[in-house]
Amino acid sequence: MAEPDKDLPRLSKRMSELGLCSRREADQWIEKGWVKVDSIIVNTLGVRVSREARIEVVREATAQQSELVTILLHKPVGYVSGQAEDGYEPAVVLVRPENRWADDPSPLKFQPRHLRGLAPAGRLDIDSTGLLVLTQDGRIAKQLIGQGSGVEKEYLVRVKGRLAGGGLQRLRHGLTLDGVQLKPAKVTWQNEDQLRFILREGRKRQIRRMCELVGLVVTGLKRVRSGNVPLGHLPAGQWRYLRSDESF
Repeated sequence: MAEPDKDLPRLSKRMSELGLCSRREADQWIEKGWVKVDSIIVNTLGVRVSREARIEVVREATAQQSELVTILLHKPVGYVSGQAEDGYEPAVVLVRPENRWADDPSPLKFQPRHLRGLAPAGRLDIDSTGLLVLTQDGRIAKQLIGQGSGVEKEYLVRVKGRLAGGGLQRLRHGLTLDGVQLKPAKVTWQNEDQLRFILREGRKRQIRRMCELVGLVVTGLKRVRSGNVPLGHLPAGQWRYLRSDESF
């Protein structure tokens, strides 16, 4: 390969850009000698490569990747999405065999290794419910929460208060949080006290803060869809595997 050039991407970053794996996975595969660049095995971290370079991964890497699981959990109120905080448990503690949805169509048998490295791909506030995606697969995490992700998330939001004049249009586009203008959103009334939000971003407590800016208080929030995957009939506190024929 050509001499390193600081303007060229590191191999792990380029693999992530190409959607081959996450950067963490790429580093692991490189160290194991599972990555080829222009037919030559590269097992040194930090190597930079041309964007035209042909990158391949060996069979062991793809086999390992095929064993990664993604879990769909209906998070109840009272659990945090990520690390435990303020005495509240993380939602991942609900991923136990006894909490698996009886109607899960996946043929996968639960294995303790399915919990290894399982992390939330997005947040859901402690006082919110609905679909929380937990995955071992860095590609899915990047798709859902990576920079530039445009995957839609849909929410049903119960509110009280009086909507300020022009408030619905402002919810759709025109609000600013933390000094940043929000992306356009789809917001419609479901009934007299419930709104439906469809967002393509996920700032901290975004919907609650948006509603406060137009005179509304959120009394209940439920995520019902992430991309092409709906919450469906999955009961609160239960989980199922993402099927092989599903994608976000």
